[in-house]
Amino acid sequence: MDDYYPDSYPTSRERFRLSLGLLSSNWPSARLESHPLSADPSLSIDWIWAEPRKKENLVILSTGEHGIEGYVGAAMQRLFIQEFAPRLNPEHTGLLLVHAINPWGMEHRRKVNENSVDLNRNFIFDGNFDPALNPDYKTLAFLLTPRRPVRPLPLENLSFWGRVLRALLMLGIGRVSTATLLGQYHTPDGFFYGGVRYEESTLVLMDLYRRALEEYEQVIQMDMHTGYGPRYQMIVIVPPVEALSSAEFSRRFNYPLVQKIDANEFYAISGDMGEYFYRLREARFPTKRLFACGFEFGTFGESLPARIRSLRAMVLENQLHWHGAVSRTAEQAVRHEFDELYFPAEPRWRQKALADGRQAFEGILRAYQLV
Repeated sequence: MDDYYPDSYPTSRERFRLSLGLLSSNWPSARLESHPLSADPSLSIDWIWAEPRKKENLVILSTGEHGIEGYVGAAMQRLFIQEFAPRLNPEHTGLLLVHAINPWGMEHRRKVNENSVDLNRNFIFDGNFDPALNPDYKTLAFLLTPRRPVRPLPLENLSFWGRVLRALLMLGIGRVSTATLLGQYHTPDGFFYGGVRYEESTLVLMDLYRRALEEYEQVIQMDMHTGYGPRYQMIVIVPPVEALSSAEFSRRFNYPLVQKIDANEFYAISGDMGEYFYRLREARFPTKRLFACGFEFGTFGESLPARIRSLRAMVLENQLHWHGAVSRTAEQAVRHEFDELYFPAEPRWRQKALADGRQAFEGILRAYQLV
């Protein structure tokens, strides 16, 4: 499995760039393009265009929108390049492979980018980054944004559970869940912060999406994520604008778990990248066919205690970033838990993730008659 899961951002990027040679045998004109970050040109968003002779179908596989999640995403990209790209027909089907949408986050093993923005809350289609959205986040500032150094973990755990109980009594589990996950545009040192303008990475992806819809009749996108859902069963997540139900998609893809990105099945998101893609299609390319989904590899599990553990990991990592820790031991414990939330080390988990990715790739490509 070490052949799939990289141990660093530079290793992953170099492997991705070298994959151009593998793809060139089927797509001789395949090319690598890069966008170095303005703040740190040693980091870059990299992508490969493998263009068919007739531009009918385009398969997009993107990774690392949430930086640290790019390590699992890189494994899925390697799996796809080795096992599925050779089976596509280069006469009418092309590829757009995007490595590390958020290279700063991948390099520093954080979810957010260099401006502490969650990129999957930054794709606001109309550009209105409304600070009035999600007022419950401010109500829960005592839970979500403690402004002090991280203390020893036993003490932090006791404090956190007390704050959770207070929050649940105040707002109930539904409002607490929405407040933490929806996204917010008013607390820059909080998490799921969506920013006040389009981020550099966001603009790069918007341009790639426009080019994809301009040039191809049908676009299939699969975007890689980790951290939410059952520990040993990846979820294929689908934007709510799709007409088919989750059960219908599950049958069509021969895949056991498909969910819509809404409050009933998954959770609601403001500024979601996939939703932006659909809205762009509807506004400017209404005759084009699009299916954009995410692969969500769960880690801690979906029980209430597991979801609270995930929230604790996010709160403490954000707290650590902004306020530090009282000891090296506390810092290391927070970083280890955050790594486990988004890039588990367990061999069984990694093996099952590869199996789930393989099954989903097969089902989706078959459903759209690409393999």
